[in-house]
Amino acid sequence: MMPAYAGYFADPFVLRLADGTYVAFGTDPTAPPDGAVFECLTSPDLVRWTSHGAVLERLDDVYYDEYWAPEIAPAAGRWWMYYSTGHGIEGHHLRVAVADAPTGPYRDVGANLTPLERFAIDPHPFTDVDGTRYLFYARDVLDSARPGTHLAVARLASPTQLGPATEVLAPTADWQLYQRSREMYGRRLDWYTLEGPTVVHRRGAYWLTYSGGAWTGERYAVSWARAEHPLGPWEPAADGERLLASDGDLIGPGHNSITVGPEGSDVIAFHAWDHAGAKRQMHLRRIEVSDSGPQLV
Repeated sequence: MMPAYAGYFADPFVLRLADGTYVAFGTDPTAPPDGAVFECLTSPDLVRWTSHGAVLERLDDVYYDEYWAPEIAPAAGRWWMYYSTGHGIEGHHLRVAVADAPTGPYRDVGANLTPLERFAIDPHPFTDVDGTRYLFYARDVLDSARPGTHLAVARLASPTQLGPATEVLAPTADWQLYQRSREMYGRRLDWYTLEGPTVVHRRGAYWLTYSGGAWTGERYAVSWARAEHPLGPWEPAADGERLLASDGDLIGPGHNSITVGPEGSDVIAFHAWDHAGAKRQMHLRRIEVSDSGPQLV
Protein backbone atom coordinates (compact mmCIF):
# COMPACT_ATOMS: atom_id res chain seq x y z
CA MET A 1 0.00 0.00 0.00
CA MET A 2 1.50 3.31 -1.08
CA PRO A 3 1.74 6.07 1.55
CA ALA A 4 -0.09 9.35 1.01
CA TYR A 5 3.13 11.28 1.65
CA ALA A 6 6.68 10.04 1.14
CA GLY A 7 8.33 11.78 4.09
CA TYR A 8 8.55 10.81 7.74
CA PHE A 9 5.10 11.77 9.01
CA ALA A 10 4.12 9.89 12.17
CA ASP A 11 1.00 10.56 14.27
CA PRO A 12 -0.76 12.22 11.31
CA PHE A 13 -3.51 14.69 12.12
CA VAL A 14 -5.59 15.75 9.10
CA LEU A 15 -8.27 18.44 9.30
CA ARG A 16 -10.70 19.62 6.64
CA LEU A 17 -10.97 23.41 6.72
CA ALA A 18 -14.09 25.46 6.07
CA ASP A 19 -13.09 26.10 2.45
CA GLY A 20 -12.78 22.36 1.75
CA THR A 21 -8.99 22.23 1.72
CA TYR A 22 -6.96 20.10 4.13
CA VAL A 23 -4.18 20.77 6.58
CA ALA A 24 -2.04 18.04 8.18
CA PHE A 25 0.58 17.89 10.92
CA GLY A 26 2.90 15.07 11.98
CA THR A 27 5.73 13.99 14.24
CA ASP A 28 9.25 13.64 12.81
CA PRO A 29 11.91 12.40 15.28
CA THR A 30 14.57 12.93 12.59
CA ALA A 31 14.00 16.71 12.54
CA PRO A 32 17.07 18.87 13.25
CA PRO A 33 17.54 19.43 17.02
CA ASP A 34 17.88 23.20 16.72
CA GLY A 35 15.03 24.13 14.38
CA ALA A 36 11.26 24.33 14.43
CA VAL A 37 9.17 21.15 14.75
CA PHE A 38 5.98 19.65 13.28
CA GLU A 39 5.85 19.72 9.50
CA CYS A 40 2.65 21.21 8.08
CA LEU A 41 1.12 19.95 4.84
CA THR A 42 -1.83 21.27 2.85
CA SER A 43 -3.87 19.59 0.14
CA PRO A 44 -6.87 20.43 -2.04
CA ASP A 45 -7.95 16.81 -2.35
CA LEU A 46 -6.05 14.44 0.03
CA VAL A 47 -3.92 13.38 -2.96
CA ARG A 48 -1.61 16.29 -3.77
CA TRP A 49 0.32 17.59 -0.75
CA THR A 50 2.39 20.76 -0.32
CA SER A 51 4.82 21.11 2.58
CA HIS A 52 5.00 24.38 4.50
CA GLY A 53 7.93 23.21 6.60
CA ALA A 54 8.06 22.97 10.39
CA VAL A 55 5.71 25.47 12.04
CA LEU A 56 6.18 25.32 15.84
CA GLU A 57 9.08 27.12 17.46
CA ARG A 58 10.84 24.98 20.05
CA LEU A 59 10.75 25.98 23.70
CA ASP A 60 13.78 27.85 25.00
CA ASP A 61 14.39 25.22 27.70
CA VAL A 62 16.75 22.62 26.19
CA TYR A 63 15.25 19.94 28.48
CA TYR A 64 12.42 19.65 25.96
CA ASP A 65 14.07 17.73 23.15
CA GLU A 66 11.18 15.52 21.98
CA TYR A 67 7.97 16.89 20.44
CA TRP A 68 5.09 14.55 19.63
CA ALA A 69 1.62 14.31 18.10
CA PRO A 70 0.34 17.81 17.25
CA GLU A 71 -3.34 18.50 16.67
CA ILE A 72 -5.05 21.84 16.07
CA ALA A 73 -8.49 23.34 16.67
CA PRO A 74 -10.02 26.80 16.14
CA ALA A 75 -11.29 28.88 19.09
CA ALA A 76 -11.78 32.58 19.79
CA GLY A 77 -10.75 33.54 16.26
CA ARG A 78 -7.35 31.84 16.43
CA TRP A 79 -5.82 28.41 15.94
CA TRP A 80 -4.57 26.36 18.88
CA MET A 81 -2.05 23.53 18.61
CA TYR A 82 -1.99 20.85 21.31
CA TYR A 83 1.09 18.66 21.60
CA SER A 84 3.35 16.90 24.09
CA THR A 85 6.98 17.55 24.85
CA GLY A 86 9.56 16.10 27.22
CA HIS A 87 13.06 14.70 27.47
CA GLY A 88 13.35 11.55 25.37
CA ILE A 89 10.49 9.33 26.55
CA GLU A 90 10.39 10.90 30.02
CA GLY A 91 8.56 13.81 31.59
CA HIS A 92 6.12 14.46 28.76
CA HIS A 93 3.30 16.90 29.41
CA LEU A 94 0.67 18.52 27.24
CA ARG A 95 1.18 22.05 26.05
CA VAL A 96 -0.57 24.47 23.73
CA ALA A 97 0.61 26.94 21.09
CA VAL A 98 -1.31 29.54 19.10
CA ALA A 99 -1.33 30.99 15.59
CA ASP A 100 -3.43 33.34 13.51
CA ALA A 101 -3.73 30.85 10.62
CA PRO A 102 -4.05 27.05 10.57
CA THR A 103 -0.69 26.71 8.83
CA GLY A 104 1.07 28.74 11.53
CA PRO A 105 3.62 29.76 12.58
CA TYR A 106 2.75 28.61 16.12
CA ARG A 107 4.17 29.93 19.39
CA ASP A 108 3.84 28.15 22.72
CA VAL A 109 1.70 30.16 25.16
CA GLY A 110 3.59 29.02 28.27
CA ALA A 111 0.92 26.72 29.72
CA ASN A 112 1.53 23.17 30.97
CA LEU A 113 -1.95 21.63 30.76
CA THR A 114 -1.12 18.50 32.77
CA PRO A 115 1.17 19.49 35.67
CA LEU A 116 -0.25 16.78 37.96
CA GLU A 117 0.14 13.86 35.55
CA ARG A 118 3.15 11.52 35.69
CA PHE A 119 3.30 11.46 31.89
CA ALA A 120 0.83 12.75 29.30
CA ILE A 121 0.91 12.52 25.49
CA ASP A 122 -1.26 12.53 22.36
CA PRO A 123 -3.75 15.36 22.97
CA HIS A 124 -6.89 15.34 20.85
CA PRO A 125 -9.16 18.43 20.97
CA PHE A 126 -12.81 17.57 20.34
CA THR A 127 -15.75 19.95 20.03
CA ASP A 128 -19.11 18.37 20.83
CA VAL A 129 -22.30 19.01 18.87
CA ASP A 130 -23.39 21.43 21.64
CA GLY A 131 -20.14 23.41 21.38
CA THR A 132 -18.52 22.04 24.56
CA ARG A 133 -14.79 21.52 24.10
CA TYR A 134 -12.86 18.53 25.41
CA LEU A 135 -9.29 17.30 25.31
CA PHE A 136 -8.71 13.55 25.09
CA TYR A 137 -5.20 12.29 25.82
CA ALA A 138 -3.06 9.38 27.04
CA ARG A 139 -1.53 9.23 30.53
CA ASP A 140 0.42 6.75 32.67
CA VAL A 141 -1.55 4.89 35.37
CA LEU A 142 0.17 2.50 37.80
CA ASP A 143 -2.72 1.53 40.09
CA SER A 144 -4.47 -0.77 37.64
CA ALA A 145 -4.91 -4.43 36.81
CA ARG A 146 -2.97 -3.62 33.62
CA PRO A 147 -0.60 -0.80 34.50
CA GLY A 148 0.54 1.38 31.64
CA THR A 149 -0.70 4.18 29.45
CA HIS A 150 -4.47 4.71 29.63
CA LEU A 151 -6.86 7.17 27.97
CA ALA A 152 -8.44 10.18 29.71
CA VAL A 153 -10.61 13.18 28.87
CA ALA A 154 -11.11 16.62 30.42
CA ARG A 155 -13.18 19.64 29.54
CA LEU A 156 -11.34 22.60 28.08
CA ALA A 157 -12.47 25.55 30.21
CA SER A 158 -10.58 27.74 27.75
CA PRO A 159 -8.07 26.95 25.00
CA THR A 160 -5.32 27.06 27.64
CA GLN A 161 -7.06 25.64 30.72
CA LEU A 162 -7.90 22.00 31.33
CA GLY A 163 -10.46 20.79 33.87
CA PRO A 164 -10.30 17.62 35.99
CA ALA A 165 -9.56 14.41 34.10
CA THR A 166 -11.93 11.47 33.73
CA GLU A 167 -10.73 7.95 32.87
CA VAL A 168 -11.89 6.90 29.39
CA LEU A 169 -10.31 3.51 28.76
CA ALA A 170 -7.88 1.17 30.47
CA PRO A 171 -6.14 -1.68 28.63
CA THR A 172 -8.29 -4.81 28.48
CA ALA A 173 -6.67 -7.05 25.86
CA ASP A 174 -3.42 -8.97 25.46
CA TRP A 175 -2.69 -7.31 22.09
CA GLN A 176 -2.31 -4.00 23.96
CA LEU A 177 0.84 -5.21 25.75
CA TYR A 178 3.75 -2.87 25.14
CA GLN A 179 6.46 -4.86 26.91
CA ARG A 180 6.72 -7.47 29.63
CA SER A 181 8.82 -6.66 32.69
CA ARG A 182 9.39 -3.11 31.50
CA GLU A 183 11.34 -0.94 33.95
CA MET A 184 9.08 1.99 34.78
CA TYR A 185 9.04 4.31 37.77
CA GLY A 186 11.53 2.20 39.70
CA ARG A 187 9.56 -1.02 39.18
CA ARG A 188 9.33 -3.81 36.63
CA LEU A 189 5.85 -4.08 35.20
CA ASP A 190 4.05 -5.84 32.39
CA TRP A 191 3.30 -2.56 30.65
CA TYR A 192 0.22 -2.03 28.48
CA THR A 193 -0.38 0.96 26.22
CA LEU A 194 -3.40 2.77 24.80
CA GLU A 195 -2.67 6.04 23.00
CA GLY A 196 -3.56 8.29 20.08
CA PRO A 197 -7.27 8.90 20.84
CA THR A 198 -9.57 10.42 18.20
CA VAL A 199 -13.31 11.03 18.61
CA VAL A 200 -16.13 11.59 16.11
CA HIS A 201 -19.90 11.86 16.53
CA ARG A 202 -21.71 9.57 14.11
CA ARG A 203 -25.13 7.86 14.06
CA GLY A 204 -26.18 9.53 17.31
CA ALA A 205 -23.21 8.21 19.31
CA TYR A 206 -19.56 8.98 20.02
CA TRP A 207 -16.88 6.78 18.52
CA LEU A 208 -13.31 6.79 19.78
CA THR A 209 -10.49 5.21 17.80
CA TYR A 210 -7.19 4.58 19.56
CA SER A 211 -3.94 2.69 19.17
CA GLY A 212 -2.61 -0.08 21.38
CA GLY A 213 0.58 -2.05 21.88
CA ALA A 214 4.12 -1.02 21.01
CA TRP A 215 4.48 1.66 18.32
CA THR A 216 7.92 0.25 17.49
CA GLY A 217 6.77 -2.72 15.43
CA GLU A 218 4.13 -4.90 13.84
CA ARG A 219 2.02 -5.49 16.98
CA TYR A 220 0.76 -1.90 16.93
CA ALA A 221 -2.91 -1.68 15.95
CA VAL A 222 -6.08 0.44 16.09
CA SER A 223 -9.38 -0.40 17.78
CA TRP A 224 -12.41 1.60 18.93
CA ALA A 225 -14.91 2.29 21.69
CA ARG A 226 -18.45 3.72 21.81
CA ALA A 227 -20.22 6.07 24.22
CA GLU A 228 -23.38 8.13 24.59
CA HIS A 229 -21.45 11.14 25.95
CA PRO A 230 -17.84 12.36 25.58
CA LEU A 231 -17.26 11.77 29.30
CA GLY A 232 -18.43 8.18 28.96
CA PRO A 233 -18.87 5.54 30.03
CA TRP A 234 -17.01 4.14 27.03
CA GLU A 235 -17.58 0.58 25.87
CA PRO A 236 -14.58 -0.91 24.02
CA ALA A 237 -14.85 -3.24 21.07
CA ALA A 238 -14.45 -6.94 21.75
CA ASP A 239 -10.88 -7.87 22.69
CA GLY A 240 -9.87 -9.18 19.30
CA GLU A 241 -11.60 -6.55 17.16
CA ARG A 242 -9.28 -4.09 15.45
CA LEU A 243 -9.88 -1.56 12.73
CA LEU A 244 -6.26 -1.59 11.57
CA ALA A 245 -3.56 -4.21 12.14
CA SER A 246 -0.41 -5.38 10.40
CA ASP A 247 -0.94 -7.34 7.20
CA GLY A 248 0.97 -7.95 3.99
CA ASP A 249 0.89 -4.25 3.10
CA LEU A 250 0.96 -2.44 6.44
CA ILE A 251 3.46 -2.74 9.27
CA GLY A 252 2.40 -1.40 12.66
CA PRO A 253 -0.47 0.85 11.56
CA GLY A 254 -1.60 3.28 14.22
CA HIS A 255 -2.01 6.72 15.75
CA ASN A 256 -4.85 7.87 13.57
CA SER A 257 -7.08 10.87 12.99
CA ILE A 258 -10.38 11.00 11.11
CA THR A 259 -11.43 13.61 8.59
CA VAL A 260 -14.14 13.98 5.95
CA GLY A 261 -13.08 13.34 2.37
CA PRO A 262 -13.92 15.52 -0.64
CA GLU A 263 -16.96 13.36 -1.45
CA GLY A 264 -18.27 13.43 2.12
CA SER A 265 -17.11 10.01 3.33
CA ASP A 266 -15.02 9.53 6.45
CA VAL A 267 -11.29 9.05 5.90
CA ILE A 268 -8.87 7.67 8.46
CA ALA A 269 -5.30 8.97 8.43
CA PHE A 270 -2.70 6.81 10.18
CA HIS A 271 0.97 5.99 10.06
CA ALA A 272 2.69 2.70 9.25
CA TRP A 273 6.34 1.68 8.97
CA ASP A 274 7.98 1.47 5.57
CA HIS A 275 9.29 -1.99 4.69
CA ALA A 276 12.84 -0.95 5.55
CA GLY A 277 11.73 -0.07 9.09
CA ALA A 278 13.26 3.37 8.67
CA LYS A 279 10.30 5.74 8.89
CA ARG A 280 6.62 5.96 9.71
CA GLN A 281 4.59 7.35 6.83
CA MET A 282 1.06 8.69 6.49
CA HIS A 283 -1.61 6.50 4.90
CA LEU A 284 -5.25 7.28 4.11
CA ARG A 285 -8.21 4.88 3.85
CA ARG A 286 -11.97 5.35 3.63
CA ILE A 287 -14.01 4.14 6.60
CA GLU A 288 -17.68 3.87 7.42
CA VAL A 289 -19.19 3.95 10.89
CA SER A 290 -22.09 1.52 11.32
CA ASP A 291 -23.98 0.59 14.47
CA SER A 292 -21.41 -2.16 15.05
CA GLY A 293 -18.43 0.17 14.76
CA PRO A 294 -16.06 1.71 12.19
CA GLN A 295 -15.00 -0.43 9.23
CA LEU A 296 -12.67 0.02 6.28
CA VAL A 297 -14.44 0.33 2.95
